[in-house]
Amino acid sequence: MDPGTVMRDAWALYRAHLRHLATIGFVFYAALAALSMVLVLLLDETGLWISIFISFAAVFWLQGALVEAVADVRDGRPDLSVRQTFARVGGRVNTLSAAGVLASVGIGIGLVVFIVPGLVLLTIWALIVPAIMLEGRGVLAAFGRSRQLVSGYGWSVFTVIAVTTVVMIAASLVVGLLLRPLPYWLEGLATNLVSNTFFAPYVAVAWTLAYYRLRDLERIP
Repeated sequence: MDPGTVMRDAWALYRAHLRHLATIGFVFYAALAALSMVLVLLLDETGLWISIFISFAAVFWLQGALVEAVADVRDGRPDLSVRQTFARVGGRVNTLSAAGVLASVGIGIGLVVFIVPGLVLLTIWALIVPAIMLEGRGVLAAFGRSRQLVSGYGWSVFTVIAVTTVVMIAASLVVGLLLRPLPYWLEGLATNLVSNTFFAPYVAVAWTLAYYRLRDLERIP
């Protein structure tokens, strides 16, 4: 698998369907931001911790929605509405949440104890969400399936992860600088909303296309 080809194809697909993908990102993060604000206002510090936990799990929910969206637009046009896309995620929320918690704990411990094991786990588990959403795998089966697909292509997958992560971080920094004149609390909220709306979809597109490329390679005798 050539990482450069994957990222170029991801960019082309992202640009062609930017409005649809960005709409999914905006609806999701706007709803999440509104929910977090309500929880903090009603429950103060307890609400903050609840919102942090929800936001933590929500990363995998959004990735699930975007994986479905990418699968939908690969034929050149979206057939699913935003509502239908999220409806498909609804049936997998528990699986996505459980897999997300397990993966994050494992990767987090690996990064804290020693960076390399965390990066290795991040790489071999990068395709958990596509395995859940596109193959209907359960929690533990999704971990095994991701590792199976990545096996032999670890450096290629890691390159895709690294480049898309740098793009996401750089985009957030640029958006933050542009929004710096806003009040501090509003700047942080707006930066997250804008950067996640417009750039999280590109990351999801690249990782999902990596899944499809590796699945195709798996079928070659």
